[in-house]
Amino acid sequence: MARSARFAAYLVGAALLVPSFALADASQISAAGSTALQPLVQGAAEAYQAQHPDIKISVTGGGSRTGLALVGSKSVDIGDSDIVAPAGSDSLVDHKVAVVGFSVIVNPASGVTGLTKAQIQDIFSGKITNWKDAGGKDQAITVINRPSSSGTRAVFVKTLMGSAVLDQSTSTEDATGTVVQKVKQTAGAVSYASFSGTHNKTGVTEVTIDGAMPNDADVETGKYPFWSYEHMMTNGAPTGEIAKFIDFVKASNDLLVKNGFIKISDMKVAESSR
Repeated sequence: MARSARFAAYLVGAALLVPSFALADASQISAAGSTALQPLVQGAAEAYQAQHPDIKISVTGGGSRTGLALVGSKSVDIGDSDIVAPAGSDSLVDHKVAVVGFSVIVNPASGVTGLTKAQIQDIFSGKITNWKDAGGKDQAITVINRPSSSGTRAVFVKTLMGSAVLDQSTSTEDATGTVVQKVKQTAGAVSYASFSGTHNKTGVTEVTIDGAMPNDADVETGKYPFWSYEHMMTNGAPTGEIAKFIDFVKASNDLLVKNGFIKISDMKVAESSR
């Protein structure tokens, strides 16, 4: 099925999941989608509502593809996404608000602190099943993937998997926080999550990739490959409070840094350069 047809079909299903309250009341704003972007949008929503008590903003997750589908069907005002809208969604307007880095995370019992792209591809495609074959301990690998609705998964595949295909028999976890907790609790576990969910978290190891560090500096210079822009999508050009709120998110540098994101102006490379 063509991408545009799949997206149209997804819109129909997703529209049934969320009440159609978008644009129903100018004092209410709804945003849904990326769980990686959710901490920034939630923090900005709380700050914005504190300054504008007459405005109510709801922020939910569900994954980037869900956010794109919901804003495409006008079920929410803003679709939060780690990825751009697919072909066939010409009505959606993209608002880049930040850059997000992602980490490949492992349980410390693996004995691994760094991996190559080739090793990551072999692990997530099911070719390597024990950490001893990736420089670690004699410990079975438990791969935890993200669901197909996840923008984090889409970025992972695009930037790290090359021509390798994800093993479809692995378990999946949707939310960033749940993924980090599951890796922390499961000996031998490996997954991937945004810096906003992994930095300053004990009990997981953020591995280097081909020697590049999972930190802002290596993302900004393009040395570290696993990152993307964060998008807030609207169905048509936003107006009124929706436009003001998106501008508020873009300008919230303190919240952005606090929640583990990178300012777009700090990037020394473009996404297309990878």
